[in-house]
Amino acid sequence: MQSTEAASVSAPLLPLSRLIKAAIARNGGWLPFDRFMATALYAPGLGYYARGSRQFGSLPGSGSDFVTAPELSPLFGKALARQVAQALAASATREVWEFGAGSGALAAQLLDALDALGDQVGAAHPVERYTIVDLSGALRECQRERLQRFGARVQWADALPDAMQGVIVGNEVLDAMPVQLLHFGGAQWFERGVAVADDASAALGRALHWADRATDLRPPHDGPFAPGSTVETHLQAEAFIATLADRLTRGAAFFIDYGFPAAEYYHPQRTGGTLMCHRAHQADTDPLADVGAKDITAHVNFTGMALAAQNAGLDVLGYTTQAHFLMNCGVMALLEGADIKTTANTQKLLTEHEMGELFKVIGLAKNCDPAFTQAPLGFASGDRTHTL
Repeated sequence: MQSTEAASVSAPLLPLSRLIKAAIARNGGWLPFDRFMATALYAPGLGYYARGSRQFGSLPGSGSDFVTAPELSPLFGKALARQVAQALAASATREVWEFGAGSGALAAQLLDALDALGDQVGAAHPVERYTIVDLSGALRECQRERLQRFGARVQWADALPDAMQGVIVGNEVLDAMPVQLLHFGGAQWFERGVAVADDASAALGRALHWADRATDLRPPHDGPFAPGSTVETHLQAEAFIATLADRLTRGAAFFIDYGFPAAEYYHPQRTGGTLMCHRAHQADTDPLADVGAKDITAHVNFTGMALAAQNAGLDVLGYTTQAHFLMNCGVMALLEGADIKTTANTQKLLTEHEMGELFKVIGLAKNCDPAFTQAPLGFASGDRTHTL
């Protein structure tokens, strides 16, 4: 059994390592971290999300690396569906777009719950089309298997159309977008990247090491920053939000992820940044080790996402904690009559020391009913937009 597991983990690592080393060589011996992260996670057939392993699951024994809210409790999707239903009505649309759909658990929960809500008002299928955009071919196959009962209503897209409408959802998708690393030396800023280790480091099992280069780039916050601080910037995620704003003609978007407003994200005491890796339900802070065998993420700067959205023509509906959002969407009523396991797992989505406080929800909209933009369901209580 041990030899089988070792082969399944290590098999893709050698070609992935060669791919990264070749990219470093082509770039003059140094690769910006965002390009390293993109390769480590998404290189076709080799990256963490592209090699067909099971990332999502509630227990380490399942062979998974981490759990997301839809895998933890089916009530997550049921509660979110109430906000989606309100947004569909306010935008007069019948299409949902999901980015980074993972195992397909959230899509199944949303479709079932929206169908149930539609039955209550005499509409059999309030969602005519559910489109998934996911970079991972391996995850697409998992999604197809899980969602086959919904037939042709579920579709997959390789790229965004020139124009789109409907309601967009993304659960833990922004945190997986490549980030740039900036390091403050006390008098000068450097961009942190990756280089091939020298012979001495390689002898200790380190194929790659950090390398800094002077840069004109700066964090999107005035600081102050302590000497030795390393921070992330989210240019790709902000560009993603801006692109959605450009393509969305009418509708709303809801993104759920762990993160902070800029004042907390770039707090002087957060000197090490937020970069984190996940494997077998354990976390570490070394993305240069076991490349391709573990997830790499960074917390989200929600101020940056809000500004990118506003600058591109979207309205910010609200910003709040996951706990407030789910309770505003009626999760407590959904808990009535739930079994012990569902109740316990749903509490993990709500409690401060679990996922309730760290995870946030931001809502965005364009050309929707003004009454909706003034009173979106999920932000009725506990809105923290003023902190962005």
